[in-house]
Amino acid sequence: MKAGIHPDYRTVLFHDTAADVFFLIGSTVDTDRTHRHSDGNTYPYMALDVSSASHPIYTGQQRKTQVEGRIAGFNKRFASFGSSPKPAQA
Repeated sequence: MKAGIHPDYRTVLFHDTAADVFFLIGSTVDTDRTHRHSDGNTYPYMALDVSSASHPIYTGQQRKTQVEGRIAGFNKRFASFGSSPKPAQA
């Protein structure tokens, strides 16, 4: 490997701020912030908005979309099509 061209691989403390959960993961992310973990060591720190601890698909708390409302709106909008018979032409 060429020296000096690869990013520094190290253990980084990721913090999911939505769920207030910390993860120690090996990463090459570039950050200047540090944080003391519960094990007593200080690690490079990276804040996350969403992770597997807070994402609705992984937590099983996925919100239902308003499918019923969309279908009702579609039916209301296009209800007049095909409902009235066409007059017979001679």
